[in-house]
Amino acid sequence: MRHLRLPTRHIRKSLLLSSALALALAAPAKAQDGLSPPDDMPLPDRQFVIDLGVGAIAKPRYEGADSMLVYPLPIVSVGRFYLPGLGQVADGAKNTRGFFFFPSFNFIGERKATDNVDLTGTNTVNWALELGAGAGFRYDWFRAFVELRQGINGHSGQVGQIGADVVFNPLERVQLSLGPRADFASGDYMDTYFGVTAAEAAGSGGRLTAYNPDGGFKSVGVLGRLSYSVTDRTALHVQAGWDRYIGDAKNSPIVKNGDENQFSIGAGVTYRFAFDLFD
Repeated sequence: MRHLRLPTRHIRKSLLLSSALALALAAPAKAQDGLSPPDDMPLPDRQFVIDLGVGAIAKPRYEGADSMLVYPLPIVSVGRFYLPGLGQVADGAKNTRGFFFFPSFNFIGERKATDNVDLTGTNTVNWALELGAGAGFRYDWFRAFVELRQGINGHSGQVGQIGADVVFNPLERVQLSLGPRADFASGDYMDTYFGVTAAEAAGSGGRLTAYNPDGGFKSVGVLGRLSYSVTDRTALHVQAGWDRYIGDAKNSPIVKNGDENQFSIGAGVTYRFAFDLFD
């Protein structure tokens, strides 16, 4: 029978990990399929191997905006994860072939009419936290995934993404991935961020017309990522993406007054933590 062993140093590590994850959830960026260190970065033979980091990303101020802001970018990547009774439920040493699972989260900041003149007359949309999970399959240089999240506070809808990547190592300790993305959302989400009520249209001074979008696919695009392991524990990351609204999202008055093309670029650094918690 296995017994939990929690020495003081491990408790400190657990608290550090919990704090880092809490900070990640508080930042306005998506985890999605993650910024992972290169596959040839040494993976310690420990029960838990987790890469935690931070960076910055320039992205649209809100859905459909034609201006950008710089936000904090949390980075969380799980190399190994152990659960008593189940064993190594995530093992990066075997992650080049087979199925994988990952947490997915997103924080959307508050949107106010004062954020942009194009939002004149619109009601304030409170901040929203989205929590969920994803699953995928990788076979050597190819991987595909799907994820789904539930909105909390600012909206109560569901959002998700389907994607695929070509993954390769052009140089030692360097990993590059590139592939298409397609985002979808429920009617509640679409109505919150792309809809315009009759009252909002009247208060916009003619800038907006009433609009009630339906759920479905809202954008398609492409995302590229490059990671370089500087040492056996530290890695640098760069990513850039482009999305284009489609369907009811593209036809939203908010998008028409803004930009249907949405760009992002970011960079960050991660440090690898490796430790044991169980006998």
